[in-house]
Amino acid sequence: MRRVICAVATAALLLGQSCVWAALPAAGSQASDFSLADQSGKTRTLAEFRGKWVVLYFYPKDDTPGCTEEACSFRDDIFKLSQLGAQVVGVSLDDSASHAQFAKKFSLPFPLLADPSGVVTRSYGALPEGSRYARRYTFLIDPAGKVAKVYTSVETSRHSVEVIDDLKRLSKK
Repeated sequence: MRRVICAVATAALLLGQSCVWAALPAAGSQASDFSLADQSGKTRTLAEFRGKWVVLYFYPKDDTPGCTEEACSFRDDIFKLSQLGAQVVGVSLDDSASHAQFAKKFSLPFPLLADPSGVVTRSYGALPEGSRYARRYTFLIDPAGKVAKVYTSVETSRHSVEVIDDLKRLSKK
């Protein structure tokens, strides 16, 4: 019996800790600013995109199947996204050199931000404790810098279409 109680207490403690790390910005809240280098080494901030919709997507690793499919879908839909006033920005824990290779290989026309320390990824609830890989989360941020929509269940093959549909709907409000 004592072992069962200890196991339950340990599980509760672990779940409590993971909830702290998994805190997501809620729709309507101010999006956390960031200052990260892109694939060219240029420092990018959320503030520089004020006045535009921002599709801030976190992904696990450059040049892996799911991440490539997601990035290429955004690339293929970049004209539609731009027409809706949106800027796509990808973030992973990979460094700028890795991002540069990934962006060049797949002709990605948007910034990929390097967050090797995981500070920004963690601030968006996209970095599980002890992990070296970001969760595949996307945050649609409105032109005023507020989180408009949070995506925590992303299907890489159709995610950009889902974002476009939501942008059309949210832009009409």
